[in-house]
Amino acid sequence: MQNKGAISFFAILLALVCLFELSFTWVVSGVEKDASAYAAGDPAKEKAYIDSIAGEVVYNVLIKKYTYRECKEKELNLGLDLKGGMNVTLEVAVPDVLRSLSNYSNDETFNKAIELASQRQKSGGDDYLDLFLTAVKELDPDAKLSSPAYFGNKDMQDVVNSTMSNEEVISVLRKKVQSSVENAFTVIRNRIDKFGVTQPNIQRLEASDRILVELPGVKEPERVRKLLQGAAKLEFWETMDNKDVFQYFEAANAKLKAINDAKEGLAPAAADTTAATAAVVDSTSAEAASTENDTNLTLAERIAKANDTTVAAADTSQDALREQTLKDNPLYAILSPNISQGENGGSFFNPGPVVGFALTKDTGRVREVLNMPEIKSLFPKDLKFIWSVKGINQAGNLFELLAIKVPRDGKPRLTGEFVTDARLSFGQLNNKPEVSMSMNGEGAGIWKRMTGENVGKSIAIVLDDYAYSFPTVQGEIAGGNSSISGNFTIKEAEDLSNILNSGKMDAPARIVEEAVVGPSLGAEAISDGLISSFVGLILVFLFMAFYYSTGGLVADLALIANVFFLMGVMTSLGAVLTLPGIAGIVLTIFLVCR
Repeated sequence: MQNKGAISFFAILLALVCLFELSFTWVVSGVEKDASAYAAGDPAKEKAYIDSIAGEVVYNVLIKKYTYRECKEKELNLGLDLKGGMNVTLEVAVPDVLRSLSNYSNDETFNKAIELASQRQKSGGDDYLDLFLTAVKELDPDAKLSSPAYFGNKDMQDVVNSTMSNEEVISVLRKKVQSSVENAFTVIRNRIDKFGVTQPNIQRLEASDRILVELPGVKEPERVRKLLQGAAKLEFWETMDNKDVFQYFEAANAKLKAINDAKEGLAPAAADTTAATAAVVDSTSAEAASTENDTNLTLAERIAKANDTTVAAADTSQDALREQTLKDNPLYAILSPNISQGENGGSFFNPGPVVGFALTKDTGRVREVLNMPEIKSLFPKDLKFIWSVKGINQAGNLFELLAIKVPRDGKPRLTGEFVTDARLSFGQLNNKPEVSMSMNGEGAGIWKRMTGENVGKSIAIVLDDYAYSFPTVQGEIAGGNSSISGNFTIKEAEDLSNILNSGKMDAPARIVEEAVVGPSLGAEAISDGLISSFVGLILVFLFMAFYYSTGGLVADLALIANVFFLMGVMTSLGAVLTLPGIAGIVLTIFLVCR
């Protein structure tokens, strides 16, 4: 009797625990039904509703209160086949690894060999490194992979020396490529672990450079893509001022016009490009001012909107003037200069490193123009350009182009290797999300010198070749602390700190296959699974009660308790329910018949 009492007490206690654990799923389901009813089929409104109550208390249990976010973490987890989500296959591209190992060599033969090997691999399944070596020998039979033009750089000096043969260097590269894949796998796993996905599946596919990632319940595919593909190459660059760079754009604009005129067979004509630039600003500003709801746009936004051919001109003569002006200034037709109009009608340069603005559809064309040999030769060798990571206008399609000052060695003075910690924080003045960083002793020393030498100037904080922020230095910064601000949402700031803390990949992992499992498939699978389980349960109940009478009813109660305890324990352990899991539960039900 004493043992019977203890068993009864334990059973009641277990039942209460299971009921408590399952109650979170019921609460979450109710909140999400309310969100769905509020949104009336609009996914954006439903997401906004959920985000707005994420931190609010939705469940009271005695003296403990739980927010929606906490309840969501404790609900019954569903697998990819039930809940939907993403199935992504990533590949660490060997060409990117080789470029990284060569310290991004500018050698013409090296880069041609990379392109040739990539083309040949598309038509066959040969090993990339073997194709690369063959291409190098074809282009330059005397080439030595251990030379500085290839892999004989400072970063590889521990494993590559000048006496090694090309085959020996390839053997070293093969090990480095495998190491890069392993590093990418570790970094991606760390990022996913901090992303907050329940029960992700991350596998390295053997005999390939690919990584499989399954993320149940993910509803933001674009956010996941950024998280997985970022290489986390953090750099701090000194910048050049807009007014000091504009003269080169004037020369580039004139050169591009001459190139275009030559293609059209027109005779070159002298032009006052400064006056023409002002005409671009004047004409586009006048056109924008005549357009409704443009009064709150910045000058840069008005220029970009005027350059957008989808915007109809209010006056055909004004439109003709703008078209002719932009034809005379082909560079400014795709890249609006960072200038403003003064009170007296003149124009002046806006301070800072931003030299121009371009719409999303024009950024690629701007990059092509600036990389043209005839245009590139007009700019100083210590100048390069980087786009901002986010659009500055409300539509998010107007991007800033920054002028970066490149040291003699071509490398930034400070990189992410000196960052020891990155975390979400909020700005002291505007309380907006940002990422605060701490550096080690060596990095703190470099940061102190760098900020001390650039007081009054901007330092661009660049991640994976996109500028996140470019604060103006107010004074020397000691201690190695800095922050990245860029009009982030809380999730974006969390993801950025996650990427920085997870480490840098030698080369970015690129998505080669992607499948998004929609919620309709999950809902259908859940419905079918529940129906089959319910029908099986009823049939077993009826059979047991009819065939075994009282003993059958007892067995029915035991079966109900079994399923209840099973679901409760799964929820408490954070286990995931999948279609095979539902099949197992149905099989358990029918085994009672035996």
